[in-house]
Amino acid sequence: MTAAVLAVRTTLVLHRFPLSLLGAGLALVAAIGFAVSVGAVAIPVGTVWAIALDQLWPGLVHADWSAGRANIVWEIRFPRALLAAVVGAGLALVGTALQAVTRNPLADPHLLGVSSGACCGAIVALLHTGLFLGLVTLPLFAFAGALVATGLVLALTTATAARSADRLVLVGVAVSFVIMAAANILIFLGDPRAAHTVVFWMLGGLGMAEWSHLAWPVGALLLGGGWLMANARLLTAMTVGDETAAALGIEVERFRRAVFVATAFLTGAMVAFSGAIGFVGLMVPHVVRLVVGGSVERMVPLAALVGAIFLVLADAAARLLAAPEDMPIGIVTGVVGGLFFLAMMARTRR
Repeated sequence: MTAAVLAVRTTLVLHRFPLSLLGAGLALVAAIGFAVSVGAVAIPVGTVWAIALDQLWPGLVHADWSAGRANIVWEIRFPRALLAAVVGAGLALVGTALQAVTRNPLADPHLLGVSSGACCGAIVALLHTGLFLGLVTLPLFAFAGALVATGLVLALTTATAARSADRLVLVGVAVSFVIMAAANILIFLGDPRAAHTVVFWMLGGLGMAEWSHLAWPVGALLLGGGWLMANARLLTAMTVGDETAAALGIEVERFRRAVFVATAFLTGAMVAFSGAIGFVGLMVPHVVRLVVGGSVERMVPLAALVGAIFLVLADAAARLLAAPEDMPIGIVTGVVGGLFFLAMMARTRR
């Protein structure tokens, strides 16, 4: 009976997966349209998509809107919504990979110190060195900080013989606290006039999104996300334990280091353009796992879509709740994420 029930569940999950991808894709399009339409100046969703079509294919639709509205939609809100989607997808992929490779349902970029390292690197660029390489300076420093944090975690894990996934997470937490202390010292020593901007950036924000900036996070998402997708089968094998993964021919330590580097790259790119946004990488894999099961091959594409939807809607909520000011998006994700896990704990208890 148990085998029959498991077979039925597996069949349902396999049939549910393509429908889930289709539904999530449509929901993402709808979420972007909604996010672009709301704000200090409300614009109908139909007008939003008409303006987008006119920008992509001039003359395709009759332009019955003002130049001001077209500028708001295309130059301000659309880049912001797309950046939210890219960052949400990237952070969700990072959380999915880290939870698989560490076998810890609480693993995310913050927990393992990756986000802290990226923040610290970005603060160095913003307050102390300046953007001497142009726009690329910020993502490069953020990636370097994330990579240094990852290297520290791996080095300390080796030095303390902390081979298990649980010990790895504990080392990550310790490194995260130390790096955030260093970041706070850098803020304290920096220009007081710029410190307020940096603190706001650390809480997460997408207000500086521009079309010219999108190429960097999109490129990072394609490279990092593509690598994770290509290695999703190995990530699934890692979820059953190091011994089993090794028996399947996986070089466990080497592959775990590679995953850490890939997630550091993704996190650094996302943090550089959005600030530190918590709970996306922690919460989204849990939601996706409830829908398609624990196979990372199925989780990766759906997690990217769900993470994108969540952050697009969170950014819209941040703009609406504090209108006409911008509330840091990290506040919204923190509240939603905290309530989500309280609900999960209550559900587990029942």
